[in-house]
Amino acid sequence: MAIEGKHIVITGGAGFIGSTLAGRLADHNRVTLFDNLARNTIQHTGGALHPNVSLVQGDILDSTAVKRVFTGADIVVHAAAIAGIDTVIKSPVKTMEVNMIGTANVLRAAQEAGVKDRVIEFSTSEVFGSMAYRVTEENHAVAGSAGEARWVYAVSKLAGEHLAHAYFREHGMPVVTLRPFNIYGPGQTGEGAIQIFIRKALRNEPISIYGDGSQIRAWCFVDDMVDALMLALEHPKAIGESFNVGNARAVTTIFGLAEAVCRVLNSRSEIVFKPPLSADIELRIPETRKAADLLGFKAKVDLEEGIRRTADWYRSNAI
Repeated sequence: MAIEGKHIVITGGAGFIGSTLAGRLADHNRVTLFDNLARNTIQHTGGALHPNVSLVQGDILDSTAVKRVFTGADIVVHAAAIAGIDTVIKSPVKTMEVNMIGTANVLRAAQEAGVKDRVIEFSTSEVFGSMAYRVTEENHAVAGSAGEARWVYAVSKLAGEHLAHAYFREHGMPVVTLRPFNIYGPGQTGEGAIQIFIRKALRNEPISIYGDGSQIRAWCFVDDMVDALMLALEHPKAIGESFNVGNARAVTTIFGLAEAVCRVLNSRSEIVFKPPLSADIELRIPETRKAADLLGFKAKVDLEEGIRRTADWYRSNAI
């Protein structure tokens, strides 16, 4: 299915991934961004100035506003959520409300609006728990310890994923869920290890690592994530499926990441170790064979290239 001449609504569309996707879609579609502007990444990209893009300020907890903005939509991409470990730990109730009630509002509104082409729902790699090595979409999700704020985000996103697939089974909604693994790149603001490390390195400021830095991650550049999104929008075999999205070839420890950032950017930043803030994920590397086999997805950007391109964006935007 060619994505042309469509009306596409992106919740969280002024955020990091949403605004990057909007930039990919805007030339040949009408794109509506629905966002509460809590982070408003798009202000740094100029994407909202595109003649085919409109920005509607609103909150996914406002079911009436969600229904209004979905009127006439062919495609919905639900990227709005509360994310970032610091925010989640500080506001666990709000996290649960936005990620569960907000997602319920989005899915109900999409059903009532008769969205026919595609409804993309974002889950998270955190549904696999603290140890996730080459995990497939069929591996059991792990909820984490009740009462540990670290896992509120994962539980709330997993609930949204279950609800999305319930709409597919019960109502035939053309749902696809994606589980992103550590996405980074130009346009990322707020939290996220790579962007924090890069911004510190560009100023030669100390880079803080919480814990011993041995936690292992696979890092996926945002353009690769948007490639996966486009395939999920276009490919008929995507409907009713969940897909891991990540780059298993861009793997390093958190300490190794800090070293790589300093090396690539020729930074004099000191790497400082601090006590961990909360429970953490020790190992997170995706298995993306399903996305490769069904959609033809393959991550292309290696870690050093991604660091350079991200740093160039921060330099040019003086962020």
